[in-house]
Amino acid sequence: MTQVPVTVLTGYLGAGKTTLLNRILTEEHGKKYAVIVNEFGEIGIDNDLIINADEEVFEMNNGCICCTVRGDLIRILAGLMKRKGKFDAILVETTGLADPAPVAQTFFVDEEVQKRARLDSIVTVVDAKHLLLRLEDSHEAEEQVAFADTILLNKTDLVSPAELEEVERRIRQINGFAPIHRTARCEIDLAQVLDRGAFDLDRILEIEPKFLEEDDHEHDDEIASLSLSCEEPLDMTRFGMWIGMVLAERGQDILRSKGILSIAGEDRQFVYQGVHMLKEGTFTRAWPADGPRRSRLVFIGRDLDKAWLKQGFEACRSR
Repeated sequence: MTQVPVTVLTGYLGAGKTTLLNRILTEEHGKKYAVIVNEFGEIGIDNDLIINADEEVFEMNNGCICCTVRGDLIRILAGLMKRKGKFDAILVETTGLADPAPVAQTFFVDEEVQKRARLDSIVTVVDAKHLLLRLEDSHEAEEQVAFADTILLNKTDLVSPAELEEVERRIRQINGFAPIHRTARCEIDLAQVLDRGAFDLDRILEIEPKFLEEDDHEHDDEIASLSLSCEEPLDMTRFGMWIGMVLAERGQDILRSKGILSIAGEDRQFVYQGVHMLKEGTFTRAWPADGPRRSRLVFIGRDLDKAWLKQGFEACRSR
């Protein structure tokens, strides 16, 4: 039985996983992918940030892919395996808070999945600007680097050459095997990422001798998410001033912020992205003519003042 190759895209919050996924889905390589996206939060955003609508996207929300939704992952994979000829490979984009070890485990501990799917590689995207900080306060960030078969050292345009050398040196202390590709906005020849047959179980067993036995793992329980939504259009000026103030005052604790917003007087969706104090936004595709124009904004971080954030977001409504 032919095994379908599976590539796991991992990396901490805001590193650029969805950017890489969109590059894979939009390049002319002639392959069809099934995509599984996992998010941390009650409202899904990443599904709508995937820009190639021709692909089939399966979304799993409100839980780490290696914990509460692992059963969902197994069920989705099992369902996909029955649809021969519909796709050439599977891409799994994990939440930025996922430890990749239990994700990889899934392809060895479930008999049906093991027969029909093959873990081709774990690709880890790391944020050159914030990785050193994340390695100090996040067990998951370190595990994502340690388990990588390929590492994209992304956002190299945001750091100096000396900082880049220091980040790469730290990566090499954790993982001396995986090739490191320096990128900005995940620009890379996809032959360096896909269909490499790079996953090496023996190497993983050297890192984690009980890899095939573990049923649980560590989590940073201090991290929480807040999902906000609004049915009314937002005022662009108010939102810009408010989000700028939020990140200036609380950006150290806000690991990730992202949203798809309806702006008054504009027929296109405004996609907002933030990592700590850094933010960007752009108008993208048009809102569906027959669908609701609902703004959705997600914050992921520590010690989130949820009432304060909700009040500020609602004050951005156009009136």
